[in-house]
Amino acid sequence: MDYRDTTDEAAFRGRLRAWIAEHAPGHLPRDPDARVDVLNQWHRAMYQAGWVGLTFPVEYGGHGMSPVYEAILNDELGAAGAPPPPAIGHITNAIRLFGSDEHKRAHLPGLLSSTVRWCQGFSEPNAGSDLAGLRTRAVRIEATDGSPAVYRIDGQKIWTSEAVWSQWCLLLARTEADQPAHRALSMLLVPLSTPGLDCREIITAYGTREFAEVFFDGAEVPVENVLGRPGDGWTIAMQLLGYERGPADVGWVARLTRMLTVLEDDVRLGRVPAGPTERRAIAHAWTELRALQLHVQRTLSSRLDGSTPGPEGSIDKLLVTRAEQLLNHVNLAVRGAAAILADGDEIEAYFWSRAQSIFGGTQQIQRNIVAQRVLGLPRR
Repeated sequence: MDYRDTTDEAAFRGRLRAWIAEHAPGHLPRDPDARVDVLNQWHRAMYQAGWVGLTFPVEYGGHGMSPVYEAILNDELGAAGAPPPPAIGHITNAIRLFGSDEHKRAHLPGLLSSTVRWCQGFSEPNAGSDLAGLRTRAVRIEATDGSPAVYRIDGQKIWTSEAVWSQWCLLLARTEADQPAHRALSMLLVPLSTPGLDCREIITAYGTREFAEVFFDGAEVPVENVLGRPGDGWTIAMQLLGYERGPADVGWVARLTRMLTVLEDDVRLGRVPAGPTERRAIAHAWTELRALQLHVQRTLSSRLDGSTPGPEGSIDKLLVTRAEQLLNHVNLAVRGAAAILADGDEIEAYFWSRAQSIFGGTQQIQRNIVAQRVLGLPRR
């Protein structure tokens, strides 16, 4: 188990590190719209420099590289405190694996270049992690005047990330009324400019509006906008979530390690007082991060044969949740009231860490996946 860079990987890391040092934006604006503008510029600069789609197949606009290079990218961005790459891997791979040739031609270039933004319409008010219980319906309507058939969508999605800034939504809806729950779902590609669609922002505890409620009231899309086949929605969603639930190989670890390193330096230099109790808490956080790093490296190694992420990603999700929430708790506890009153990066990161155990599937859902699909335990 040798995780050191090869000669080619070391050269890639060196070029990337130099590029990040020259081009990474400074501190992101607090204003949500201004922050999104800066991130859009950053993601487009990354694409133009060749740092986006590293592992994506060449025939679809990527670079066809080993997953190790994606891991190095995330590692270096996190270590430098630079913004992460565009979070498009789950949607691009869903379209690549299940989309028609027309879907791929129409949507993959805009996703990879960050010129078209997408959101993911999964969670509902009464069906968060229980996707099989969602109620949003898309009914196929055959026109009587010879025009193409459409799906008419009615329902509501909630906690839809970045919907207020997106042009398209990857929507999971119930289309097959006569099928059991898991076989009744389809994935639809829906323009957010569609009449009958209303997007309403949700203000978070730390002042952003990155989430939204999205209402569908008779919104219509062509039947050609179904991704895969009608009834494939559950299969597509599970594959997509496999990409989403992992900690982006080592990116999460690098960002959390940077936070811990800054705290350690502040304690060593006397900028933040810390007694034995606080120092033990810091050591505990270090241990959790190290365990996460080793497990993520193991996960990365298992993907070097070109396999797609599977249910094992739920283990990474559970580990990164525990490590991130512990570290943010320790960071605030050691820094004390000053970090809370400053209303800066520390309190924002703490608030965000609380959501880690919910988005992408709650901890309870992740444990069920590990028990049933990884360990093979019975449901009862």
